[in-house]
Amino acid sequence: MLKFLLEKEFKQILRNSFLPRLIVAYPLMAILVFPLATNFEVKNINLCVIDNDHSSYSRQLIQKVASGGYFRLTEIAPNYNQALKSIETDKSDIILEIPPYFERDLVRNQNAKLMISANAVNGTKGGLGSAYLSSVISDFSNQIRSQWIDASKLANAKIIEIVPKNKFNPHLQYTIFIVPALMVMILTMLCGFLPALNIVGEKESGTMEQINVTPVSKKIFIISKLIPYWIIGFTVLTISFGVAYLAYGLVPAGNLATIYFFATIYILGVSGFGLVISNYSNTMQQAMFVIFFFMLILILLSGLFTPIESMPQWAQYVTQLNPLKYFMQVMRLVYLKGSGISELGTQLTALITFAIIFNTMAILSYKKSS
Repeated sequence: MLKFLLEKEFKQILRNSFLPRLIVAYPLMAILVFPLATNFEVKNINLCVIDNDHSSYSRQLIQKVASGGYFRLTEIAPNYNQALKSIETDKSDIILEIPPYFERDLVRNQNAKLMISANAVNGTKGGLGSAYLSSVISDFSNQIRSQWIDASKLANAKIIEIVPKNKFNPHLQYTIFIVPALMVMILTMLCGFLPALNIVGEKESGTMEQINVTPVSKKIFIISKLIPYWIIGFTVLTISFGVAYLAYGLVPAGNLATIYFFATIYILGVSGFGLVISNYSNTMQQAMFVIFFFMLILILLSGLFTPIESMPQWAQYVTQLNPLKYFMQVMRLVYLKGSGISELGTQLTALITFAIIFNTMAILSYKKSS
C-alpha cells in the first residue's frame, strides 16, 4: 500500500510544473541574494564635515576619516545649519564639526574637542557610525601623540601589544555566519510548509475524500506524505552546499554526515508540523494564513538575524520552543567549529522531541472516515 501512495506523491510532484523548479531555484536565490541583502555590516555612511579651522591637522583628520572605507564624504558645509539641512534631506547620516582653533588647542593644551551629530532615525546605523567615527578620531589622536614623543624616549617606553585572534571566523565575514542559517530557513519553507499546502490542495480537489474511503491507515498515510519531502530536503540541502561552496568558498569544518543526520530528524519534525497545519485547515487560503503566522514567529525568534542572547528574557524562553533555533545552532556549530554529534546533545534531544510531538499530533489530528 505504501508503495502505491509514494508513487502517487512523486507523480503529483513531477506533474507540477512549478514545484521542481522551485526546489532548484529557491536555494540558488536564497544563498546568492539573501546574504547580500541581510548584511548587518554598516558601510558607506554619508558624512558631512564642518571645518571651522582649515588647518593642516583638520585636513589630515578629514583625509583619514574619508580613506577608512566606512565613510563617504558627501558635503563640506560652511556652518552647522547647512549641515543639518543635509541630514534632513538624507544626503548625510553623520556630521563631524571641527571647531575653530582646533590645531592651536591640540598643540598648546594637548586637548581639543570635536562634535559628532548622528541621525539616529536608524538607531543601528547612527550608533555604529558614531562608534566607527570615534574610533578613527581616537586613532588619529594616538598618531599625533606618537609624532610629538621623542624617538629615543619612545624606543625605551614599555608597550603592551594586543594581537587579536578571531576563532572560527578569522576574517569576520558575515556570509559565513548567515549562510548556514539560511539553509535551515530553506528547509523549513520547502519541507515544512509545502506538505501542508499539498494536503489542503488535495482536500479542495476531492482527492482526500477518495483516500478516506480506502483501507489506508493513518500512519501509512502520514508516512507517505513525509518520505517525499525527506528526499526533497536532502536534495535542497545538497544544492545549498554546492552553491555555498561555489559562491563563497564555504566548506563545513565538521562532517557532512553530521549535518545530514540532524537534517533527517529536523525534516521529519517540520514536515509533521506542516501536516498538523493541513489537518486543521480546510482551504488553501486558511492554510497560507496559518503558515505565514508561524513562519514570521519561527524565523524572527530563531537567531537568524539577531543573537538570541540579545533578546528580552521572555523572548529567550519562547525560543526554547522553536525547532529552527536548534537546527541553526547545529548548522553553525558544524560549519564554523566542526562540532560532532557528541557535542550537540542538547540540540539532538530537542529535535527528536519536536519530531515525536509533531508527528504524533499529525497522526491524531488526521480524521479519516471509513
